[in-house]
Amino acid sequence: MLKNYFKIAIAVLKRRKFFTFISLFGISFTLTILIVATALMEKMISPAYPDYKRNRSLYISSVGLVNTKKDWYNGGSASFYLLDHYVSKLKTPEKISIYTFSKPANAYVNNKKVVIEYKYTDANYWDIAEYDFVEGRPYTKQQLDNAERVGVISEATKKAYFGDIKSALGKYIEADNVSYRVIGVVRDLPRSMRNFYADLYLPYSVIKGNYKEVGLTGEFGAVLLARSEGDVPKMKQEYDHMISKVPIEDKNFDKLYVNAETTLEKLSRNTFGNDDDAGVSKMIAVGGFFVLLFLLLPTINLVNINITRIMERSSEIGVRKAFGASSKTLVYQFVVENVILTLLGGIIGVFLSAIAIYFFNELNLVPNLNLTLNFTVLSFGLLVCLFFGLLSGVYPAWRMSRLNVVNALKAQ
Repeated sequence: MLKNYFKIAIAVLKRRKFFTFISLFGISFTLTILIVATALMEKMISPAYPDYKRNRSLYISSVGLVNTKKDWYNGGSASFYLLDHYVSKLKTPEKISIYTFSKPANAYVNNKKVVIEYKYTDANYWDIAEYDFVEGRPYTKQQLDNAERVGVISEATKKAYFGDIKSALGKYIEADNVSYRVIGVVRDLPRSMRNFYADLYLPYSVIKGNYKEVGLTGEFGAVLLARSEGDVPKMKQEYDHMISKVPIEDKNFDKLYVNAETTLEKLSRNTFGNDDDAGVSKMIAVGGFFVLLFLLLPTINLVNINITRIMERSSEIGVRKAFGASSKTLVYQFVVENVILTLLGGIIGVFLSAIAIYFFNELNLVPNLNLTLNFTVLSFGLLVCLFFGLLSGVYPAWRMSRLNVVNALKAQ
């Protein structure tokens, strides 16, 4: 039976090629955009190099001081004092790493300017983040305690600074007018990995100036690693309790916000600016609403085209009803035909998505960020196709099944 429906569906598609083109274009174009967007979102949220332990990590990236009476706000990154004096004392995390976010410095090689983004980290950083070392190794706690001027560079920095040399180990690289000995080279990562991206990684003990001064704001961030995913809520609960006890020494402010959050929670906060626990739910709800709205336009288009197609086949419907075909059978047939149409559009959409993702990666629009068509993305595409097929096929099929036999035959 399904084989016959498939043959009928192909014959109908060939009958009105223009309508078929419009239908397939609407499905494939919409699906292409959604698949590429889903691939990008999946890359931003799911564990990825070097942040493979993201599912059991919480990140501290900002501090906000608020005067609730005068509506004043002072925000920035966290201070080393806050993270070392309070956060590092937590018992639930397996490991805690303190680091700065990357900032640029100019270096000159053979009269050519090279911009190097460098960041400072502790030794735990290399246990939490799983970098691929193509050369050497990270610096140790002893080297950090001794304030040794050693550094780890990325492959791109090695090539830009040293050229096509076999090994950069033992060479010296300059940043912010200070020379550092290279002890490791890691594989490049995308700039979108804000917590982990840099061209040059250095021990925080070599920072110029007094980075340990008392205060709540500074230039640092931190990652808290739980022993398991199940310990994340417990770790967050301990953290929130600890932060609630941190005194605010600046009397101009009476409220402190220092969130330890997942990547998804951080994305929600950056997008909607919310400071409540329902932020992720709100983001999913708003995102789902816009996706449904985006899907609604081609769906309405398909409904109108399908109604036109069905009205053109009224004589076929009348004959089949006259020979005893039930409304249920006819509805089933036309829904199956429409699902076949949308699946064809889906196949085209997946093909176009693969092309779009290929060019996205080849053009290096976001350096070192390579999108992929994985199982999650393809499953999403399949669900969209089924959504299209069912939603745009049920109503026209129901209209068709209600046609009177005599009227259907007279219509032709």
